[in-house]
Amino acid sequence: MSGNIYDNRELSWLKFNQRVLQESLDSSVPLLERLTFTSIFQSNLDEFFMVRVGTLYDQLSTDPKLKENKTDMTSREQLDAIFERVRKTEPQKDKAYRDIMKLLEKHGIKHLSMDKLTEDEEIYVREYFRQEVLPVLSPLIIDKRHPLPFIKNKELYIAVHLESKSGIKLGLLPVNDSFKRMIQLCKTPYKFVLIEDVILKYASEVFENYKVIDKAIVRITRNADISEDDDSLLDCDFDFRNLMEQLIKKRKKLAPVRIQVLGNPESTSIKYLCKRLEISDDQIFTATAPLDLSFTFSIKSMFEGSPLCYTPFVPQKSPAIADNIPMAEQIKKKDILLHYPYESIKPFIRMLNEAAADPDVVSVKITLYRLARNSKIIQALVEMAERGIDVLVLVELRARFDEENNIGWSKTLQDAGCTIIYGPKGLKVHSKLLLITRKKGENLEYITQIGTGNYNEKTSELYTDLSLLTANRDIAAGALDVFNALSLGNLVDHTEHLLVAPLCLQYNVIKMIDEEIAQARKGNKAFIGIKINSLSDRDIIEKLVEASKAGVKIELIIRGLCCLISKVKGETENIRVTSIVGRFLEHSRIYIFGTKSRRKMYISSADFMTRNTVKRVEVAAPVYDPDIQDRILNIFETMLNDNVKARVQGANGLYKKKSSHNKELNSQNEFMRLASESADKSSPDNTPKTSECSFEPSEFYREFLMQ
Repeated sequence: MSGNIYDNRELSWLKFNQRVLQESLDSSVPLLERLTFTSIFQSNLDEFFMVRVGTLYDQLSTDPKLKENKTDMTSREQLDAIFERVRKTEPQKDKAYRDIMKLLEKHGIKHLSMDKLTEDEEIYVREYFRQEVLPVLSPLIIDKRHPLPFIKNKELYIAVHLESKSGIKLGLLPVNDSFKRMIQLCKTPYKFVLIEDVILKYASEVFENYKVIDKAIVRITRNADISEDDDSLLDCDFDFRNLMEQLIKKRKKLAPVRIQVLGNPESTSIKYLCKRLEISDDQIFTATAPLDLSFTFSIKSMFEGSPLCYTPFVPQKSPAIADNIPMAEQIKKKDILLHYPYESIKPFIRMLNEAAADPDVVSVKITLYRLARNSKIIQALVEMAERGIDVLVLVELRARFDEENNIGWSKTLQDAGCTIIYGPKGLKVHSKLLLITRKKGENLEYITQIGTGNYNEKTSELYTDLSLLTANRDIAAGALDVFNALSLGNLVDHTEHLLVAPLCLQYNVIKMIDEEIAQARKGNKAFIGIKINSLSDRDIIEKLVEASKAGVKIELIIRGLCCLISKVKGETENIRVTSIVGRFLEHSRIYIFGTKSRRKMYISSADFMTRNTVKRVEVAAPVYDPDIQDRILNIFETMLNDNVKARVQGANGLYKKKSSHNKELNSQNEFMRLASESADKSSPDNTPKTSECSFEPSEFYREFLMQ
């Protein structure tokens, strides 16, 4: 295949993060939302360095000649390309922050620099430093006699070069969570300084017996690429939960992969610190904006409800659900689809609470990946176990950066009487699957829930996801097969209805693409529609390219990285890649194969990445209810018609916003509007209704989706 149809995974992800940054530049986005997009861009990049760059450094040390399988780049070549790209985008983030703060001054929000304080403000800040900060600072000295202290991941430090006749002497001042980040100088207008700037200004008072030569603010990013298969821990006597606790401790001490500097990166102190940390020049990144922008969310929270923020939106009541009928009875009559965050997660939690109180419920089985801090789902599961229901919970302890939370939840659930399992060795369980079994007389009844997102009340208000509730016995049988296999440490190797990774998802996806290729070669209309977060699975990419060449119409809605380049002549001309970045994080996964007469449709927890399709336990569930099929088609088509937040990939791999003379359509705003209207129109007798389609069918819709 021609190499120009592939994009490197890491560089494609950086393009996605660039699209996130573009939201901070969009004048139609409220100012404080634009400000927080700069922070999201930064936190995304932090995790990218911790995970992806960390992985590349590991590969560089173990197998420097190893090449990735799409663009044949070595680890070193990828790192060089990443660093070059990041050096171009970081100044854009810094400028965006400065420009937004300048605009916010007109609205009474001002980030003051230390050299712009009035005399009274400077007196206040100096006293604040001496009374509130200086007594709790923990200064550190680094020189020949003092070893390098452990520098924590993503924590701010003030690095101070101190005059010394015996060689380099470096002072370090940790700026940790014990300090209030923003020091408010005035309430109206809201003026503030940042604590790191204050400590930097008065660092000489900490090291009063030294002459300060130069100083800077620094921040280290450490490798976070840990594995439960680490050789040093394989022979330990710990159970799996204790093993993960040991790995979390180890992660905190992994090698630095980046240092950020607010100050002069060429100064002697920075060069000395980098030498001691074994950081090379290409790992040094300079900034002019604050190195940690997480405080922007605190500013936003102070002004919620103002025109500086998005108009508040509360997830709405689903018109498909009646308040006065038990959830199980409603689901038995008709499948229900919840569309987060436009519709509330409350009916799902209500279903769990009703199950906990239902004497007919004999067992509940669920997979948990990421949970809210004060999880009502956990509360419901605990109540079930305490009432004597057999509760089986697979807790994925390897959910990156949520390991500690999940370890705690697993202990809580176990103490309540739940049976806890952890899944197969070496495979994360990423599926979102729930099975409730009821016994009515001699008969068993099942309620199955399959979702695209986590059982997390918080993210259900921020991420777009789909949750299918069904009493279909075939789907329940598939779910039971999954749970039985997980309980025994096995994998599902055959499925009739569900698609289950790692053995039965990729193969079936490719098989369904082949079916569309066969239709196209017969001269029939053929269609594939996929909405996922990421595409990097080479086997699936190659099959999509084959389908494009055969004449299959392919629409890919991919929020994040995409290693396939569309619209390449003779290769991917029939593929269009659309990415939507907006108010909510696009997270739902939808697979559509075929036109109406032979359509197959699934919702899934799996992206088309090798890590999902063959290295995790994932579940995709078929959508059989015709009304729900129509609704999902409506969602898909509305997103394709988005001409406000949608970017379309070109043959050069770059993304551009649509240029359209049609009426503006922001798909997320449209879904909010529809959800609000549907909730308002709920029938007074509490009879559930089906959501209606919202758009005038386009030529594309009629040709490929309705036939």
